[in-house]
Amino acid sequence: MAVAIAVTRERREGETRCAITPETVKKLAALGATVTVEAGTGAGSSIPDAEYEAAGAVIARDAKSALAGADILLKVRGPTAQEISALKSGAVVAAMLDAYREKDTVEALAKSGTTAFAMEFVPRITRAQVMDVLSSQANLAGYRAVIEAAYAFGRGFPMMMTAAGTVAPAKVFVMGAGVAGLQAVATARRLGAVVTATDVRPASKEQVESLGAKFVAVEDEEFKAAETAAGYAKPMSAEYQAKQAELTASHIVKQDIVITTALIPGRPAPRLVTAAHVASMKPGSVLVDLAIDNGGNVEGAKPGEVVTTANGVQIVGWSNLPGRIAADASALYARNLTAFVGLMVKDGVLAVDLEDEILKASVVTNGGAVVHEGVKG
Repeated sequence: MAVAIAVTRERREGETRCAITPETVKKLAALGATVTVEAGTGAGSSIPDAEYEAAGAVIARDAKSALAGADILLKVRGPTAQEISALKSGAVVAAMLDAYREKDTVEALAKSGTTAFAMEFVPRITRAQVMDVLSSQANLAGYRAVIEAAYAFGRGFPMMMTAAGTVAPAKVFVMGAGVAGLQAVATARRLGAVVTATDVRPASKEQVESLGAKFVAVEDEEFKAAETAAGYAKPMSAEYQAKQAELTASHIVKQDIVITTALIPGRPAPRLVTAAHVASMKPGSVLVDLAIDNGGNVEGAKPGEVVTTANGVQIVGWSNLPGRIAADASALYARNLTAFVGLMVKDGVLAVDLEDEILKASVVTNGGAVVHEGVKG
């Protein structure tokens, strides 16, 4: 009997993305699976039910019907309690579980006997690049951050020479040069801004400069060793943070737009921009905080809001920036998921090998227990 894959509508507030597209329905069917999609799943990404049906999916009237007998549930965000209760024991769940913070969801998945995978834990190794949801979504977030900044900014981005005089280019400072930051750098450059960027990882300097931006950082011995084997930034010493903060303060005051992207896995986002930094900026300046869902990099940022300060600076704190480009975000995420499912489904048979390095790194619950070491505590 073919593996039964279910995809249900996202029920978290503000989540416009979906975990499947008509393109990936066909790819999953090619693995030997049947696909059931709850009605309305693609609405936020402008995908009508008829397109899923034309691709070979069965449309279920509600989540309970979609999940009946499902071997695998695919989601963007973690499933709700009602969805978990509708799953059979031993079913597989793959989603961005936000496992460090969504403890109740993780515990419910464990108690239900499901094998749940957190897509944010997929290791950043060559073999898993096509499954790397953090990178695919961060790329879009970095792009969208610049678009949001341009919308909020009351002036143009590029230098423009006219008969009435010259319009100076915008000065954009990107803090954090990971996937999102580099895409923000590239997008701001394409729009004609003068761009600078900073990061504590030494490898990022060359990447920033290759995009035509200037790198700004305190480049001492600690900076040279500030990257983990997995490519993430290490927490820096108080002494380094003080030196970097001094450099940052003198740089921010000259900027029109600041975009912050810094995250540390499993921990709250680091505070990069203080109220004093914000107060030093010119009226009309804009900050966009991409880390707002993890506590934020900017003091005064509020999730889901644009805050205007007393000195006329706007702090943009939109949650889920990839969801503001839902069609593309869903297309990339669905491809990530489909490649991940391909590790477990062969010729229509579900075979979960938890010794596979990708599955082993990303499994959170199995056999009635929380099994991921980083999530257990």
